[in-house]
Amino acid sequence: MTNSPMPRWKVFLSQYLRWSSTVTQAFALSIITFCVIFPLCCHRLLYSYYFIKSMYLDSMSEVVLRESLDRGQEALHFWQSSSTAATSRFNNFTQHPELLVTVVTARRKEARDYHYLLQVMLQLSNIVGSCGEQKCAEVLVCDVESGPQENQDAKVLESHFRVVRRSPQEQQSIQERINTFEKEKRDYVFCLRRGWELVKPKNIVVLEDDALPRNDFFIVIKDLLSRRFALHTLYIKLYHPERLQRYWNPEPYRILEWVGLGLVGATALLLSFPYWNPCSFSFTLSATHLLFFTLYFMTAAELLGRHYLLEVRRISPQLYAVSPATECCTPAMLFPGNASLRVAEYLDSSFCYKGHAKDIVLYQVARTVPGQRSHSVEPNLISHIGAYSSVRANPSRPKLL
Repeated sequence: MTNSPMPRWKVFLSQYLRWSSTVTQAFALSIITFCVIFPLCCHRLLYSYYFIKSMYLDSMSEVVLRESLDRGQEALHFWQSSSTAATSRFNNFTQHPELLVTVVTARRKEARDYHYLLQVMLQLSNIVGSCGEQKCAEVLVCDVESGPQENQDAKVLESHFRVVRRSPQEQQSIQERINTFEKEKRDYVFCLRRGWELVKPKNIVVLEDDALPRNDFFIVIKDLLSRRFALHTLYIKLYHPERLQRYWNPEPYRILEWVGLGLVGATALLLSFPYWNPCSFSFTLSATHLLFFTLYFMTAAELLGRHYLLEVRRISPQLYAVSPATECCTPAMLFPGNASLRVAEYLDSSFCYKGHAKDIVLYQVARTVPGQRSHSVEPNLISHIGAYSSVRANPSRPKLL
């Protein structure tokens, strides 16, 4: 009696579903990585695809709000109890400093207990001495509050920092009915020009009052200004929202970075297999296997979250990446040389409205005006602590996402 031939599907299964088959190994590795290990490790990472919003977003948002409230109260106590003599160095301006930091502020009704401005100024006072014998920068507070009530946080700082405001005549000239985005732009232009007029700085950083600098803020800025590109740029963005930092993004340079990361990871792994292979994988440095592991590392990086990979660059200021600027947003901007004057002129010539705010105007200028370039640095040099906006409607309890 002769044996009947084995069906084709059984032949296929017996050939490809053995552990020695690279197809089986690739399938098992993908399932274990993306369906077991990553969900277990990444479900609490805010900017990972595996983050479980329904379980953790509310509690994490409340923790961040509480921490910000505590920092705000500590900053209020510090500035109210500090003697003027202890902070007099911030009031004594020198002409033509290497760097001027202008902090733009307005009253925040819903966030008055968080004291964002006081938090930012406390951090600046702590790190402004990190450049050696001389201060890293002169620091200026630009109060653009135009309502009937004063900006109390700016009042608290008057005995410690130089605080500039519009004159009564200038206040009257902007009382016309304009939309929120146009007012925000005019306030920004006023602060840019006033800072330049006061001390004629070589470079200007403009921070919004909810942009909390990181400890290496001035060290990285000093390194950025020493690079050749800074001589030919209109502005350098120091912040981009973490949720928009993913690889799956229309920015072309990120696609190149993404593919490069996959190729480097795949090549390194395949080259290591002859020396270290505890799972007895059968992969070799062939085109098919290189393609698989390139896609494997690219998928892993995107699902984990590019934000967390960027954090590795904080090891050294030289590792911070500079790339073409993205569209959103302007909490922290560096204007090398006299670029702030050109930016003020460009903004003055445009009218802002919803969908065409000042960040969009600057992005379009850099892309359309010959000779103008703009850049962005990653990872971020500031933390955006402003859960409550001073110019837009706010929810009762803001969320991180």
